[in-house]
Amino acid sequence: MSYFTITGIAFGLAMDAMVVSVASGIYISKITPRHVFRLAFHFGLFQAIMPIIGWLIGNSFAAYITGWDHWVAFGLLFLIGGKMGFEGIKGDEQELSTDPSRGILLITLAIATSIDALAVGLSLAMLEVSIWLPSIIIGLITGGLSTLGVLFGNRIGNRWRRCATLFGGCVLILIGLKILVSHLS
Repeated sequence: MSYFTITGIAFGLAMDAMVVSVASGIYISKITPRHVFRLAFHFGLFQAIMPIIGWLIGNSFAAYITGWDHWVAFGLLFLIGGKMGFEGIKGDEQELSTDPSRGILLITLAIATSIDALAVGLSLAMLEVSIWLPSIIIGLITGGLSTLGVLFGNRIGNRWRRCATLFGGCVLILIGLKILVSHLS
């Protein structure tokens, strides 16, 4: 597999994580380098690990996983996006109640945005392609784009926090719907 193909796959997989990073940057009012690092590191790490998991599982379990992975991603993004949108509608100008760069919310976002990478790993196993270099490239590109996304989102959020939070929640729900529709059609 060529570097060009691997890089294209990596950018495609990183887009969901980057958009969620923008939404997270909007959501966090006073961003620190620690917020940026945690989000970028976890999104990059999960995007790198999921293809390896998919590759190890191989094509023997592909039918079982592809039957429900899109529902899991949709459900997680819908719940998180709904909560974020509700806080945007509520219009509380104080610090938002949940930090998306910590705890279970961070892990949930990282899993939800990397489920497609699991399918890529399954595909690479079926094509008998080594998974190690693609996984490293996918993780690095996702981490870099997530860093840019968080910083950009925070810049927008500091000016239009309430509208941006509502918009970010809607974007998360739409990403979940996109995943669901693309797998069902």
